Amino acid sequence: MTTETWLTEAEEKRALDTEPSKYLKYLPGLYQEDEFMGRFLKIFEDILTPIERLIGQVHLYFDPKLAPDGLLPWLASWVDLVLDEEWAVEKRRRLIGSAVELYQWRGTRRGLKEYLEIYTGVEPEITEHLGGFRLGEQSNLGWNTILGEGQDHCFTVTLEMDDPSAVDLDKVRAIIEAEKPAHAAYNLKVVRREHSEAPPEDEHYPETSG
Repeated sequence: MTTETWLTEAEEKRALDTEPSKYLKYLPGLYQEDEFMGRFLKIFEDILTPIERLIGQVHLYFDPKLAPDGLLPWLASWVDLVLDEEWAVEKRRRLIGSAVELYQWRGTRRGLKEYLEIYTGVEPEITEHLGGFRLGEQSNLGWNTILGEGQDHCFTVTLEMDDPSAVDLDKVRAIIEAEKPAHAAYNLKVVRREHSEAPPEDEHYPETSG
């Protein structure tokens, strides 16, 4: 900051300090030209202006994308959501913003898919196991197609990632358990993307909850 700039700002501040309060316009005309009243109301204007500015921006505190980090648990409580503090802040913000829609789709493929995508950052492949086998244009044996007798009320979640160790599998399983139908079992597969030469990690969890 140059000396000239500092002097300009100081002059502006002095001018503001000597100006009468804007609150004078709310008084009867008899008092609007009163110099003492203008200085007296300036005290209250200096106190209330920051509060008015805060109230004018209060809607920003209710937006999970913009709210301070410390307010996120409070916003989450509005939608009956308990945040995992180990999640990255951006993931927590996105989860709060999507919470209402996720509740609407709870227990469905879509709801589980969106929830897992928020946490893992990749779109999961969810394959439902129906008896027998079915072939289609997108069928890929060993990926989303099975041969022989399938297992009813069971599905497979496949996560294809550059680094499978980047996600906590316990948290992935907790999400699946919370979002899946109570009677359904599932398999969880975490594999590396094809461009990586490292062997895939494959986990099988035929767990059920009553």
